[in-house]
Amino acid sequence: METALTRLVGVRHPVVQTGMGWVAGPRLVSAAANAGALGILASATMTPARLRDAVREVRSRTDAPFGVNLRADAGDARERVRILVEEGVRVASFALAPSRELIAELKDAGVVVIPSVGARRHAEKVAAWGADAVVVQGGEGGGHTGEVATTVLLPQVVDAVDIPVVAAGGFHDGRGLVAALAFGAAGVAMGTRFLLTSDSTVPDAVKARYLAATVKDVTVTRAVDGLPHRMLRTEFVSALEASGRARALVRAVRHAAGFRRLSGLTWREMVRDGLALRHGKDLAWSQVLLAANTPMLLRSAMVDGRTDLGVMAAGQVTGVIDDLPSCAELVDRIMEEADEVLRRLTAAR
Repeated sequence: METALTRLVGVRHPVVQTGMGWVAGPRLVSAAANAGALGILASATMTPARLRDAVREVRSRTDAPFGVNLRADAGDARERVRILVEEGVRVASFALAPSRELIAELKDAGVVVIPSVGARRHAEKVAAWGADAVVVQGGEGGGHTGEVATTVLLPQVVDAVDIPVVAAGGFHDGRGLVAALAFGAAGVAMGTRFLLTSDSTVPDAVKARYLAATVKDVTVTRAVDGLPHRMLRTEFVSALEASGRARALVRAVRHAAGFRRLSGLTWREMVRDGLALRHGKDLAWSQVLLAANTPMLLRSAMVDGRTDLGVMAAGQVTGVIDDLPSCAELVDRIMEEADEVLRRLTAAR
């Protein structure tokens, strides 16, 4: 299926596997790429040296195009951009809007720039700055999210910009892909659906927790870092919400210390990254620390399998997923279902 997205990045199918921290590593990304989707490597939880090694590992597993997700507000963002350019990565994606200068630097090097946004005005801004495409996530999406549903936000953005728009938030099958195309999107991006594949390195016990969840088990909380965050409701999340400020601060410092050891960041760098998220928001200092090391809370579940000590980002679509196909099986199934839906719609005319 050819769309503006497939032509832009050179993949076979208009499907994107999103850059989920601790989840979107070389194995998942290469499997998604080999399946014909655009795999996105998550780099925020990696040191620059590990990022370079991970890019090379993906390259050793696939000849297909893939991308890397970057934090535009990270202090070492330009060092990571240099790695992408030197290693010949096709796509740079961003969870926060990159600056006009960073977009220009990437485009001058031939890298396709695809920021993710949650509002029409943000899409208009990055499009004006030269972004090649944009991922639009509605409120159904996992992780940090907004309040506007995909079905409302997506057509707003499609009408507002003249670059390819990729729909995210609530997608998991071929019917959703056809619906997104009907709204004017050039493809869909999925996180939770790719997390729940056999190619994902997430521990089996954690996958089982996701598969057992219903739609009502997915919640939005501000307890982690002061920002709306969609995740599974677990005992740990409930404890965070019930904690007083003093207990939250102690917990935040402990987790921050752990992430500092893993990442090699200094305390100054961690506070700087936390303040970047605090900009314009009324966050407590405990939340600033948590914002700087939220990856540590994700790691506890996604790597260590400790759902009692970590958070499990989850889209609302979690409640309707009940299997663990390979990436190849998943993408083939999505495309076959999309083709069948389109044939039925054509026959009904």
